[in-house]
Amino acid sequence: MISNQILQTNIEGMKSITRVELCICDTEGKVLASTFTGAEEYENAILAFVDSPADSQVIQGYQFFKVFDEHQLEYILLAKGGSDDVYMVGKMASFQIQNLLVAYKERFDKDNFIKNLLLDNMLLVDIYNRAKKLHIETNVKRVVFIIETQHEKDVNALETVRGLFSAKTKDFITAVDEKNIILVREVKPGETYDDLEKTADTIVDMLNTEALTRVNVAVGTIVNEIKDVSRSYKEAKMALDVGKIFYSTKSVVAYSKLGIGRLIYQLPLPLCRMFIKEIFDGKSPDEFDEETLTTINKFFENSLNVSETSRQLYIHRNTLVYRLDKLQKSTGLDLRVFEDAITFKIALMVVKYMKYMENLDY
Repeated sequence: MISNQILQTNIEGMKSITRVELCICDTEGKVLASTFTGAEEYENAILAFVDSPADSQVIQGYQFFKVFDEHQLEYILLAKGGSDDVYMVGKMASFQIQNLLVAYKERFDKDNFIKNLLLDNMLLVDIYNRAKKLHIETNVKRVVFIIETQHEKDVNALETVRGLFSAKTKDFITAVDEKNIILVREVKPGETYDDLEKTADTIVDMLNTEALTRVNVAVGTIVNEIKDVSRSYKEAKMALDVGKIFYSTKSVVAYSKLGIGRLIYQLPLPLCRMFIKEIFDGKSPDEFDEETLTTINKFFENSLNVSETSRQLYIHRNTLVYRLDKLQKSTGLDLRVFEDAITFKIALMVVKYMKYMENLDY
């Protein structure tokens, strides 16, 4: 259904061109949009016109027109005046509204199709049949972006995204829940994953500037057929979650660059607990004091380089060695040894994952 605001804008535009007063009512005589006051007085006349076989009629100095949506009566249009010119304006306005109904219905149908496609709610044969009816190409490269907003039902963010991409008729913008905007975007020839990440950065910057909201954007992988769009959507969802756990400082996360985080995210929690117990004898590696944790993180950032780490921490090399020795005594892992460093790094990531998943249960 077309919003009353859209109807109002259209008839005001028609009036400014033709100088003919117009009014749109529903089939029960209720005024939806009008350029003049007092249209409510014609409710009985509208109801009588609805029941009549005529498609247009002059009643009490107004031209009445019926507006259909595929043979279903949708609106009654009133045009003030009984002249032939007014009749022509009324027919033009009726035709305009009828075209709006078709356009909005097609947009609604496409939106429903994309939602069901993303959620795997359709049989394979239905996907191709409905895509054909809606004139949606099936063998085109596409990718799914998930744009997570800070607030639920962020209308400004949604309109900004639509403003960026809706002009491109082969891109689709929809939502399957309250906080996520979904962009199904056609991939241009020669476009790479780096290009897609730049597009995601543009979305983040635009929403920050135009809609004054911070967002996280996740990118799935490129698929070649429409039936695989749901796979790209699931990958983007996973990227969004993995990004929150392991890459919380990043606004854009691509499924193709999740690294080891993708593997850890798919581990069952009992296996994670067993791993932590085996390595640390029941202790958690994130229970160390702030000084120790800072030392560990800086040591990893500098690729296990003792000299560079001590320089950046503004401590003597021997002090750093003392801290690493102390850590080795408490955990049995020497971070200067590559294998032990990998074990410790993975353990920190596993603990982050466990805490995230356990918090979801509350």
